[in-house]
Amino acid sequence: MSDTPNRTLAALGAVLIYAVVIAFTDNYVRVIARDGGLWQFHATRTAMAFAILAVLAVPLGLRLRPRRLGRVLARSVIHGSAMVIYFGALAFLPVAQVAAGLFTAPIFVLLIQRFAYDQSISALQVLAVLVGFGGVVMVLGPEALSGATFAALLPVISGALYALGNIATREWCRGESAEVLVAGFFAMLGVFGLIGMAVLALFPLPVPEGAEGFLQRGPVWPTGSFLWWTFVQATGSLLGVGMIVRAYQIADASKVAVFEYVILPASAAWGFVIWGEVLSWLAVAGMSLIALAGVLIARPSRAQSSTASRQWRRQSET
Repeated sequence: MSDTPNRTLAALGAVLIYAVVIAFTDNYVRVIARDGGLWQFHATRTAMAFAILAVLAVPLGLRLRPRRLGRVLARSVIHGSAMVIYFGALAFLPVAQVAAGLFTAPIFVLLIQRFAYDQSISALQVLAVLVGFGGVVMVLGPEALSGATFAALLPVISGALYALGNIATREWCRGESAEVLVAGFFAMLGVFGLIGMAVLALFPLPVPEGAEGFLQRGPVWPTGSFLWWTFVQATGSLLGVGMIVRAYQIADASKVAVFEYVILPASAAWGFVIWGEVLSWLAVAGMSLIALAGVLIARPSRAQSSTASRQWRRQSET
């Protein structure tokens, strides 16, 4: 496993920024979906994101050349595939069920780290993941785990790929800049978007009106609303994804994965502010469990506390 020092509190701060920004922009996907298709959205957002990166590269001193192209490409394929499967499952599964499947990722993070990297996992970590996932189910509602069919496994596969991609951020891509990994992620989604547009242009499907046709809709002439909110998405996603990538670079994936549960209460809060959507008491209770999971996972282990104590004593003696 990586010997890079853990900065758990800094990672938590990065995840909070990610959650606030992404939750805001994702609330406007429903507006984008009225006028365009998912695949055109991915392709257009990637083009805009790269334009923004090109403008900011020099003044911010961004390093966009990967050190190990193969590893960055592998991570981008894994993460991009996770998102494609996630959005694709929305075509025939309830949103709650798809989201619940994706948020199995922290469980897969622990399993992969334990069996692929031989990292020990504590009972507290396991408890935090289970508490957090229980909170997710409560937020999404009891229907989140209904319909146990083969199709229902797709969001879980997405969660497993998402977990592997998050581990790859720290284990495979050590030394890469956050902007390289962000650019790789957007590039892969852009490629998937172009492929989807080409397929639907050659083999068009019946498309329902409005947001219901988001997944089946091929390339169309973009409206001003589609372009504006896709630009907002590109800008917010660059910041948000950059923050989550940084979080996985500076702390163990098992910790950061549980912090990511905060995206649900953040999305609910923006949903209330923007659309006036009110949560049930069950959802509020679920958010409390999510917060508890974050507190549990953020607590340093005895080994970490002992190491920190020894370091402090050495510094005091010198």
